Parts: sequence; structure tokens; C-alpha cells
Amino acid sequence: MATETQVHVGLEGIVAAATRLSSVDGQAGELIIAGFPLERLAPFATFEETIFLLWNDHLPSQTELAELRQSLASQRQLPALTLEVAQQLGREQADPMDALRAATATLTPLADEKATAQRIVAALPTIVAAYWRARNQAEFIAPRSDLSHAANYLWMLTGNEPSAEQVRALETYLNTVVDHGLNASTFTTRVIISTESDLVSAVTGAIGALKGPLHGGAPGPALDMVFEIGTADRAEEVLRAKLARGERLMGFGHRVYKVRDPRAEVLAGAADQLFANDGNRELYELVRHVEQTAIRLLEEHKPGRKLQTNVEFYTALLLHGINFETDLFTPTFTISRAVGWIAHAFEQRAVGRIIRPQSVYTGERNRTWVDVAER
Repeated sequence: MATETQVHVGLEGIVAAATRLSSVDGQAGELIIAGFPLERLAPFATFEETIFLLWNDHLPSQTELAELRQSLASQRQLPALTLEVAQQLGREQADPMDALRAATATLTPLADEKATAQRIVAALPTIVAAYWRARNQAEFIAPRSDLSHAANYLWMLTGNEPSAEQVRALETYLNTVVDHGLNASTFTTRVIISTESDLVSAVTGAIGALKGPLHGGAPGPALDMVFEIGTADRAEEVLRAKLARGERLMGFGHRVYKVRDPRAEVLAGAADQLFANDGNRELYELVRHVEQTAIRLLEEHKPGRKLQTNVEFYTALLLHGINFETDLFTPTFTISRAVGWIAHAFEQRAVGRIIRPQSVYTGERNRTWVDVAER
């Protein structure tokens, strides 16, 4: 007699990889990135330091950091085809993630995988900026080799020298979202690499996974809700009405975290610093008030659900504070997360075994063939 096979829908509870890259503890509200609690890394590291850390398992020396910076800066110019695809899709007003996926797919893998990794990471900000400028009928702004990864991205988007506060805010964001367990896009990366495919294919596939709204999400609606509220005295009225209609409060609740998302904690601190010197402080204070009101009302309406602030809530505020439009949010997330994807690809490559789970057949058996003339 055949035994019944348990199906873990969505692979819930299945451990599919061992990794040194990140650890997510939803009950404790803890995120470890390559040995560092997030709050000890994200606000202090440059993004280049985080890249080196994930790919090499230690912080870089001054020489190692300078070499990585120089190497990435030297590869920011795009191949002609890649630039053409990004700009054409921008002119056509294509979805930004469609454009990023299509342009990334035109990159050519190199014989050396670490060189390919650097090529991808260096190219992604230029792809996004080229698309964005073309979409807005603006001239392409060439990358600069004298700026950091984050600062150069801001430069290419606007043509304006970014402030130190803007660069620090963006670097903190990029560091915060660089890796987060075995999520859908990271698992996609590992599956593709496990077939002995290349990094460009793996990252392209991961971008496709990230585009899905159940994974990449959309931080914009969290800020839209704050703008709808407008003033602190309206927060309770508007939020109560949303809950009464059965609407979800955007920026609250997470599949893993049952306490406040540690990424939200770090990004709230980054927003506090940014808006103290370079932004609308009244908006920051309104966001904090909306957050406190929402948490109180969620506990009242859905007791025991533990719906706390997630990463989307302060992502929206922080990226708005550095003048990003909503459609730039997910592509900017991709610029960071690609570093984590590649680090996972290196790990999976070392495992050297194809990922091949089983399935349970639920269809009919012993059907009889009927010729088409008799159907």
C-alpha cells in the first residue's frame, strides 16, 4: 500500500539550503547579515563594503575596498545593445521591471564568474537610470567613476550632485535590503545556478520573480495612505474607516515577522537623519504618528495577529525623501538585492547539486485513447 505523501504548499517549513549570508528570526525581530545584526551594519557601511562582505565573508581592507570600488566604477558603461534596450523600453513607457529584466538579459557572461558578478552589479544602476531618463524624455547621463555606487546612481537619475545625507540614506537602504533569507527570488537564483547555468540567467530569472506583487510588493501605497490622511488629527478617522471596510493597512504585517520588522527600525532611523537636514520634517512626524495609530488600531481590530510595521512603510518614506518616484522603488530594491542573489549563486555553485524537488501526481490514471474523429 502506498503511503500518503505530505505536500508542503509553497515549500512552507522546508529547509532547502544552508547559508552564511543572512538569518531571519521573525519571533525575535532579528535579521543577521553575514554575521552582523542589521542595525550594526546598514547605517555604517558603504554599499561597496557590504558587497565585499557578502561575497567574501569578511569586511574589506582599505586596499581591497579601493580595488572593488575601482573595478565596479570601470564597468558602469553599458554595452550598446543593453543601453538601446533600456532606452527604447523607457521611450515606450514599459513597466520598469520588464525593462530591467530585458536589458539585464542582454549582458554577456564572462569566463570568470566573479568578473560577471561585478559586471552585473555595476550595470544595473546604469540600466535603471537610462530607462528612467528615456521614459521622462530626458537625455542620458553618463556614469561617473569618481562617485560611489550609491552616489553615481543618484547622479545618473538627476544630473545633480547628491548631498551627503541623500547618499547616506540610499546606502543605508541598499544595505538593509541586500539579503533576506530564502525568499522567492533568491530561491529562483539558486535553482537556475544549480543547473550550471550562468549568473546573467540567474539574475534575469530572479528579476522576473521579484516583479510579482506577492514578493517584490509595492512600498508606494504605504506612503499614499499617509498622503490620504494628510494631517495627524485625521489619522484615526481614516484608518478606522479603512479597517471597517476590510481594507489592508499598507506597510503593516509580514509573513515572517511577528514583531516590528528590524528593517523598518533601521530605515526609520535613516529617515529621521535624512529629514532632520534634507527634507520635509513635518511629513516624517506625520508618518510616525500614522504608524503609532495604525499599530494601536490593528491590535484593537485584529487582536493577537501581531501586525507590526514592515519594511515597506519606511522604504516609501526614505525613498520619497531622496526624491524617488514610486515606479523607481522596486528597481532600486533590485539594484541592492542582486548582490545577495549573486552571493547565493556562489554558495549554490559550491554545492554542485541540481535542485530537483518531487511532486505528487493528482490526475487521473488509465484513460482510454479516443481517436479525434470519435470525440
